[in-house]
Amino acid sequence: MDKKKILAVDDEKHIVRLVQVNLERAGYEVVTAFDGVEALKKVEEESPELIVLDVMMPQMDGFETLKHLKANPKTRDIPVIMLTAKAQDADVFRGWQSGVDCYLTKPFSPLELLTFVKRIFSSLEEMDNDENVYTIGD
Repeated sequence: MDKKKILAVDDEKHIVRLVQVNLERAGYEVVTAFDGVEALKKVEEESPELIVLDVMMPQMDGFETLKHLKANPKTRDIPVIMLTAKAQDADVFRGWQSGVDCYLTKPFSPLELLTFVKRIFSSLEEMDNDENVYTIGD
């Protein structure tokens, strides 16, 4: 089975490293970016199957990056976990409205992040399997 590829995006290098090490230990392939502009480029080059995305970054913040991803037919279905220090209700609500699959606030537990990653991949596999289910009338 191929390793699932995840893009970790954060301007804080130690956060990217923490995410990368924990996800790689769990058997995922991790590519990294340090701002939204670089993230969009990496999405084109690497075709990740999930993105862990910070909000507060230079050049292009996470919400703007997410807007670009959701506007592009090739990238709009990539699941996104927002990992951010922005924990105000308005920020969390904006994240959900923008189409994130999960909103995780810093400081975070790597185990919690891993749980959400596994849950998202598991639900994607279930959706793929559901396409093969036929009901009466098909």
